[in-house]
Amino acid sequence: MSGSARERPGAVLFVCRQNVVRSPMAAAIARHLFPQSMYVRSAGVRPGDPDPFTVAVMAEIGIDLSKHRPKALEDLDDMNFDLVVTLAPEAHHKVLDLSRTEALDVEYWPIIDPTATSGSRAQILDAYRAVRDELERRIRARFGLPPAERAAG
Repeated sequence: MSGSARERPGAVLFVCRQNVVRSPMAAAIARHLFPQSMYVRSAGVRPGDPDPFTVAVMAEIGIDLSKHRPKALEDLDDMNFDLVVTLAPEAHHKVLDLSRTEALDVEYWPIIDPTATSGSRAQILDAYRAVRDELERRIRARFGLPPAERAAG
């Protein structure tokens, strides 16, 4: 990519497998960074159950996801998005299938699923933080904001 970011879309949908970790994090970060200039939604291939680790690591950066309720793609009113960002292989395949009948601009950002992390609570939280920070980095780079300067915690 050249020195400037690509044109910022007006409506973005983030999609992952169950809409409990990656896509709600991405949508919340994008809404936080672009509150007036971008319509943002999230969905999953199928809805899962809310994830307390997601809520915890987002609260650390001042974003409240405690009221997020996972949604499936089929739960959305329409698919009129300028860009659909898929965050998991299953989501990418599902959206590509939809793009056969819908005019969708699709980007795949492979993001590791932190729910597969085992170990202590601290290790699991670190995995979720890594996903959160990677999503923020990608959103800032893709939509034209400088990298975040966050104090090391």
